[in-house]
Amino acid sequence: MSFDDAIWSSLPVPAFIIDAEDRIADVNSAGEGFLNASRKSVIGHPVWDQIAANAPIEEAFERARTNGTPLFVNDVDVGSGSRAPLQCALQIAPLIGHPGNMIMLVAPRELAGRMTQSHSVKSAAQSAIGMAEMLAHEIKNPLAGITGAAQLLSMNLAPEDLELTDLIVAEGRRIVKLLEQVEQFGNLSPPDRKPVNIHDVLDRARRSALLGFGAHMKIIEDYDPSLPLAFGDPDQLLQVVLNLIKNASEAADPKGGTIRLHTFFEHSFRLRRSDGTGHSLPLQVEIIDDGPGIPEGMIGDVFDPFVSGRENGTGLGLALVSKILSDHDGWISVSSVPGRTVFRLSLPRVPKGYDMDHKESK
Repeated sequence: MSFDDAIWSSLPVPAFIIDAEDRIADVNSAGEGFLNASRKSVIGHPVWDQIAANAPIEEAFERARTNGTPLFVNDVDVGSGSRAPLQCALQIAPLIGHPGNMIMLVAPRELAGRMTQSHSVKSAAQSAIGMAEMLAHEIKNPLAGITGAAQLLSMNLAPEDLELTDLIVAEGRRIVKLLEQVEQFGNLSPPDRKPVNIHDVLDRARRSALLGFGAHMKIIEDYDPSLPLAFGDPDQLLQVVLNLIKNASEAADPKGGTIRLHTFFEHSFRLRRSDGTGHSLPLQVEIIDDGPGIPEGMIGDVFDPFVSGRENGTGLGLALVSKILSDHDGWISVSSVPGRTVFRLSLPRVPKGYDMDHKESK
């Protein structure tokens, strides 16, 4: 083995040589581990069929190749056909002496210990959800009796004693609301997928928010009018957008803030399923707010059940959003700094050959 080969094999991060046709020309040992695939099986295959990122990497990659300049992308979720996405830093640069070829380094931010801990926490949360679903119905019945008894007691109490019964009623209702949200995880039906104008969904959510929880907010529409139809369940997608607008509204200053609903088409956005097949998610929807941002250290866990940055928050709204997007074969990501938080939804378009009358693909 030559000195150059030894360096290539010894690199501690996944590294890929990409030819002028965007195919994998070589991959090091760490890259094989990242893809969970052998060097022989991936060489010659399009790199974007093997690696999926929640950012428009391909266009930036092509600009770096054309301009002959390096490209650095921080804090991007990168996954492969058999690996869940990890937050990574990408470093891409022209390969000197080989025109058109590029080298790409993928540096995962997660250490093995943190990954194991995260998996353990998620497994515990999933077990808690399962137990809560099982107990929710049994808890709600006696809780309704307690709340009703407190309301009856309040009818015969002096005004100075009403504070205690009011507290019982208010806390009882809060617990019922929590249990109903937990039950949604078990009761949510598979999406009834059909062609959907995502702008109609956004407009319904915007009008509903402005009449209720978002009345103090300014909601701006920033739509791509040429966006094709999405393929999804309109009611479930409405639930997703309402949850995200509500989160932004509750996090905003009580005097108000601004939420921007932004749509655009990203033809190169592709993800790989766990079975190795690929699918395209070109329709992009962003819910952008100018609030305080997600608390530091929490952004990586916001889609996990029972994680909330708000006092008395249930931590179930975003977990439900993530579940719905997963059931749609979609993708959700988030970036946040004080003054700008962006939740980005990536959705599939209507499949080619879809029969609009019989609701099936040919």
